[in-house]
Amino acid sequence: MSNSRLQEIIVVKFGGSVLEDGDAIGKAALMIKNTQQRGSGVVVVVSAMKGVTDNLLSLSRGVNPDMEPSLIDELLSSGEKTSARLVAAALAHHGLTPFVVDTDSPDWPVITDDRHQDANPLMDVTRAKSRKVILPEIARGRVPIVCGFLGRTSSGKVTTLGRGGSDTTAVVIGNCLRAKEVVLIKDVEGVYTSDPDKVTNPQFIESLNGEEAEMLAAGGAKFLHLKALRYQPPGLKIRVTSLEKLEAGTVIEGDLLETKVDVTRVGVSMVTTVGLNSDRLDSMQKIAKAIKNARASILALSLESSSAIFYVSGGSRVLDSVHHQLVRRKLGKAVSSFEGLAMISVRGKALETQPGIIQRVTQPLARSGINVYGVITIHSSIRVFVTTDQSKKASRLIKESMAVSEK
Repeated sequence: MSNSRLQEIIVVKFGGSVLEDGDAIGKAALMIKNTQQRGSGVVVVVSAMKGVTDNLLSLSRGVNPDMEPSLIDELLSSGEKTSARLVAAALAHHGLTPFVVDTDSPDWPVITDDRHQDANPLMDVTRAKSRKVILPEIARGRVPIVCGFLGRTSSGKVTTLGRGGSDTTAVVIGNCLRAKEVVLIKDVEGVYTSDPDKVTNPQFIESLNGEEAEMLAAGGAKFLHLKALRYQPPGLKIRVTSLEKLEAGTVIEGDLLETKVDVTRVGVSMVTTVGLNSDRLDSMQKIAKAIKNARASILALSLESSSAIFYVSGGSRVLDSVHHQLVRRKLGKAVSSFEGLAMISVRGKALETQPGIIQRVTQPLARSGINVYGVITIHSSIRVFVTTDQSKKASRLIKESMAVSEK
């Protein structure tokens, strides 16, 4: 085998719904063999077999509803350990040389904080350990099999990364080893326009960028563990596919941005409508059309029970156009407009998981006497509206608060 530092590495993760029986595990082993024979170094990440984690959780609650989280993590780890050994046996049966990597090993690579049941990998130490432990095995022609979902604290306690966390393990390992691709093997061939179990005629999606994938996953789509996207570096492809279609599937490219703060729009108007009638959806559609007719675009929208605020860019006659619709069609009681605003966009990986993130954005502005005319949050994106003349100062204060360097 060629030196692993020069060899193309692919991380393949098998979900629990894929590892449902001996035949499926055998197919997984053949897939790995074929991939290695094409010249790639392969790292396998495994989930517990279908239903095992749920059964273990149910048993733990039956035995002791107040079981400590650290003990639950230790219990749950047995599911992935079992899968790893079954996959190792299947690989050996097909002539490959497996190398099981689990939390019992002193060289276990995925080191995390101590947040049991939703731990976060500590990337610097995980990167060093992954390269030290896994790369030499690939160079020897062996196939490392890593237990997904699991971590270990620096003090040696077993942790878990949250339900679905094997996806995160795969992406973390791919990141650390500078892999070409992370392949997530699911029980479907990729991502669809919506849940095939809930809608008629869903369409297959060939590709998503990082932001699109994050929005879908955060909104309830089950194709990917949301946390995994935090660890996708530039250049690492994530492929969601099935056992039958390794080279197909949906490709996720374009990693999520590191935290970035910018004044992205100036000349923004805040259009406020009050007393909207009971059919708010119809009213909103007509108001949106009035804004479009004024050659303006909607940047953001805030709704209350009988009022709505539109943050609008462009269009010198927006207020007049909205007022005309409001009066003529009796959509509501009144409309007002406040001009001269700017939109500051705060974007980055996993902003929604950071406690107190809104306070970190708005409190520096309050201390400096800068009035905020609106805050809109969508997962890892925050939009703040201030007056245009205070936008540069506000942007600087937010950057300082979030320790974002000036570009």
